[in-house]
Amino acid sequence: MNLYFDNSATSFPKPPEVEIYIREYLLQGGTYGRGAYNRVFLASKRVEETRNLISNIIGTGLNSNILFTFNSTSALNTVIKGFNYKKGRVLISPLEHNAVCRPLQHLKNLGVIEFDILPHCSDGLVDLISSKSIEFDQYDLVIVNHTSNVNGVIQPVSEIKEMIGSTPLLLDASQSVGKTEIRVDDWSIDYLALTAHKGLMGPTGVGALFVRNSDSLSPFIHGGTGSLSESFEMPEHLPDKFEAGTPNILGIYGLYGAITANTERQYSWTSFISLLKELNKLRNLKLLAANNADYQSDVFSIKPLVQSVSDLSRVLYQNYGIETRSGLHCSPLAHQTLGTFPDGTVRFSLSKYHTDNDLEFLLNCLVKENEKR
Repeated sequence: MNLYFDNSATSFPKPPEVEIYIREYLLQGGTYGRGAYNRVFLASKRVEETRNLISNIIGTGLNSNILFTFNSTSALNTVIKGFNYKKGRVLISPLEHNAVCRPLQHLKNLGVIEFDILPHCSDGLVDLISSKSIEFDQYDLVIVNHTSNVNGVIQPVSEIKEMIGSTPLLLDASQSVGKTEIRVDDWSIDYLALTAHKGLMGPTGVGALFVRNSDSLSPFIHGGTGSLSESFEMPEHLPDKFEAGTPNILGIYGLYGAITANTERQYSWTSFISLLKELNKLRNLKLLAANNADYQSDVFSIKPLVQSVSDLSRVLYQNYGIETRSGLHCSPLAHQTLGTFPDGTVRFSLSKYHTDNDLEFLLNCLVKENEKR
């Protein structure tokens, strides 16, 4: 039985192929684009193959515009801190993670920008009707968290991009990539940040950034690229402009294994939605999820009404072996939006390895705890 429900923090278990390809690199060696011998050729080939796989997953033919980072936080910081602000105004969705809020606050403290929050419904879904009155051309950048790591709400990205027009959109796909459809070309997404170790089920220490047009973006990190080494200036061509230093080749091999494993979801979506409906009936627990199931991902939270979130999380682990995360989940803005600040919630986040039986067991345990109160 799989009782690990903390996949929004990091996925577990990993597909066996992750270990297989990490082991392959450990035995093979070689760096990326720095040398003219077979180990380098093999490593560089695998890196480019992984770059192409990511391109396919997010729906773009611009393979060189996929830039490897160390996680989605570094990818988000690359855009937020490297963007050429002219109006000094940024607009964000109401369920943003601190990976967005903290760099924005840093720039605000420096007097570089101000940021506002998009109108929203009670579950944090962007209110498209109320947002139509906004003058989006007065903003430099719009940032949207594709899927909330607190209640699992999936934002209507295509409609948001159509609404904001030519204003650049940065999409945080940390919780959605590998689980939710993404089409950056069809949706005209300007920037997208992702990580390997959540929905893609790869290792930690690897992320990626999609950049449609790099002209308005300065590199966040400067250093060696293996190209144009005679110059102190960073190369202007992609991906080298944003890939200073040796990448996490070991992690990229693991990510290649995770993607090519092509793991299928073992639980049914009907069973998951049924779980949410049953949890919503419990008198001593408040369910935090999307108001409309069409905008729901495999993440949800519970706010216990007669005990602390830390107590419920502890009891679930001690009595049943269920692993969750309690608190604010590095997303205080989301909890302020949802009315669960400052205590937070107990979060449950699934992986493709969960089964219908796992969901039934989880429900039974929560029902038991609810009846004790």
